[in-house]
Amino acid sequence: MIPEVSIQSLALSRGGRQLFTRLILKIVPGEAVALIGRNGSGKTSLLRAIAGLITPDEGDISFGGVEPAEAREAIHLLGHLDGLKSSRTARDELSFWTGFSGGSPGAVEACAGQLDLGPLLDLEVRRLSAGQRRRLALARLLAAPRPLWLLDEPLSPLDAEWRGRFGEIMVDHLRGGGMILAAVHDPLPLAARTVEISR
Repeated sequence: MIPEVSIQSLALSRGGRQLFTRLILKIVPGEAVALIGRNGSGKTSLLRAIAGLITPDEGDISFGGVEPAEAREAIHLLGHLDGLKSSRTARDELSFWTGFSGGSPGAVEACAGQLDLGPLLDLEVRRLSAGQRRRLALARLLAAPRPLWLLDEPLSPLDAEWRGRFGEIMVDHLRGGGMILAAVHDPLPLAARTVEISR
């Protein structure tokens, strides 16, 4: 379990362009934080830096005394793109990601039920709508539970009903001691602290 996420005096740049400097942020169990800011401000890059995919120019990212390599086993990063292989069936894709993330085989059916994916599991991913693909991607969060969710525009292709229903899932995650850091343009459907990213 990660006791907290602590970011101190962080500076990030991409492609030779400085995104932001001196960012300070702390997230504790049971808390959701919504990252806002203009396109290109560094919201996605911050998520990737916390996940260990980008090295900051300056500053520190720590996990309450947990070593970064160990902490990253407790992180789910869900990008703006779904990262799904279109030629696989939804079942095969969900099974692959569940196993890759350390979830049990039985978790596939359980999380598919939570997100109403049962009737879609035997369809190829390419035949799913954008909203259905997003629900399939979100199912990975439930199939292999991890305490820290890093989400990039998690609700963008979902309709109003599914935004509300996934909001309930996020609330359950927080009640269980989880943490959420989400880059958003639209408000999250739950109480969240807002942090603006800018230069």
